[in-house]
Amino acid sequence: MELFNTFTLLVSTSFLLIWFWLKNNYNFWKKRNIESSHYEYFWGSMKEVFLQKDTFSDSTRKIYREFKDKGARHGGLFFLWVPLYMPIDIEIVKSIIQVDFQHFVNRGIYVNEKADPLSAHLFSLQGKKWKLLRNKLTPTFTSGKIRMMFETLVDCTKGLEKLMDKEMGKSVDIKDILGRFTTDVIGSCAFGLNCNSLEDPKSEFRVRGKSLFEKELGRSIKDAILFLLPNLMKKLNMKMIPEDISNFFMTVVKDTVEYREKNNISRKDFMDLLIQLKNKGKLVDDDQIGTEQITEAENYITLDEICAQAFIFFEAGFETSSTAMTFCLYELAKNKEIQKKAREEMRIVLSRHEGKLTYDAAMEMHYVEQVINETLRKYPPGPILNRICTKEYKVPNTDIVLEKGIRVMIPVMGIHRDPEHYPDPEKFDPERFSEENKRNIKPFTFLPFGEGPRVCIGVRFGMMQAKVGLTALLLNYDFDMSEDTKEPLEFDPRSFILLTKGGIWLKYRRTENKYTEL
Repeated sequence: MELFNTFTLLVSTSFLLIWFWLKNNYNFWKKRNIESSHYEYFWGSMKEVFLQKDTFSDSTRKIYREFKDKGARHGGLFFLWVPLYMPIDIEIVKSIIQVDFQHFVNRGIYVNEKADPLSAHLFSLQGKKWKLLRNKLTPTFTSGKIRMMFETLVDCTKGLEKLMDKEMGKSVDIKDILGRFTTDVIGSCAFGLNCNSLEDPKSEFRVRGKSLFEKELGRSIKDAILFLLPNLMKKLNMKMIPEDISNFFMTVVKDTVEYREKNNISRKDFMDLLIQLKNKGKLVDDDQIGTEQITEAENYITLDEICAQAFIFFEAGFETSSTAMTFCLYELAKNKEIQKKAREEMRIVLSRHEGKLTYDAAMEMHYVEQVINETLRKYPPGPILNRICTKEYKVPNTDIVLEKGIRVMIPVMGIHRDPEHYPDPEKFDPERFSEENKRNIKPFTFLPFGEGPRVCIGVRFGMMQAKVGLTALLLNYDFDMSEDTKEPLEFDPRSFILLTKGGIWLKYRRTENKYTEL
């Protein structure tokens, strides 16, 4: 009996201490005189997300709207018990991601280079390591390097057309088809490998890629723990990337590098550029390879760094691009006049380039780019941008001081769907991004790729991939809505990025004038 009473006392005391700790913790923003969003003990401000009753995107958008309706320039919320700062005023957003970037260099994403080498990629690295790697990789994503890869990119459309003809007359899950297309594109441009996903939906690259984003409850809980307790998890050598996926990508990259080096093989792809950085410490022209004398050791990258960069190029490139093209075709199927106008521009431009889709031709497709930008506004791949305060920061034109370590959540979806910045935000209107109108768009209110020094390094490649994919499809096929698509669209609460429940299904038929060669 005495033992039972002691146990009961310990449990009661523990719960009481936890309650007092939470109570004090949830006063975090009140103590700093910052408006706080609605929250519940333990769950914080996003209970519906954790219970998978709401998407992360919709939840953050609602919190943004809550602060905006109160006229607040910023506000505080809680991810479980962790406080996050949300800027609402665009001038504060600009200060955080560009003007005062030195205070917010890091994203606050879990990195463990030793136990989990694939996690040490450009997107997640911090401080000096990030800056050094960014400087090394920036030359690999110039317009000249994208032009170099363009032919490889276009070659992947041949399998796309073959698959579309095979499925003719059916209602198709366009996200699946585009996911297979972008898998082949990234596999070819990043790894120099023929993934064959368009012909074989069960190809290993496709299966591994899908598994990265199809997270079960266990992985979602692990990701939350890595976010909440990164230092402890690093000491415990916790891995973010599942071991089977990590082993697959590490093996593929190392085998590819070894084979190319052993056989002196060079290809016009991202992998070739990374191998140049590994062996030469810089990018050099083909006729200069072997003649450059590089002495600065930190200019070189390691084999593990090559693996990590190839991995993030694959992870970020195939899913976000296929998602953007999926929503784009969905909107074009619903807005036939816009679809017709985009197709007409493609045909006019190609007629000036002997009917071939070249890099220069793609760059001339300005209306198509407007369509893609409007898709990215309405359906941004990432609903937020995250930063962490690396040194004490006084918020401009306020008395508020953010301490080192405070996490920042920039509400991309909230900003993109704000009628103050984009009138009638639910309407799909590519004219917002015309030459005449885009000058009226307030800077830092269009953030699909971020902004400032940590803007997505692959933005040129992503836009070009989307243009090529859409051109290959729209030139030859006319798209309509299918009754298999559930409307209004309902987004999957298990996914951080925007994915719909049940997929997006479209019908299509051949256009009158078939383009046999791009």
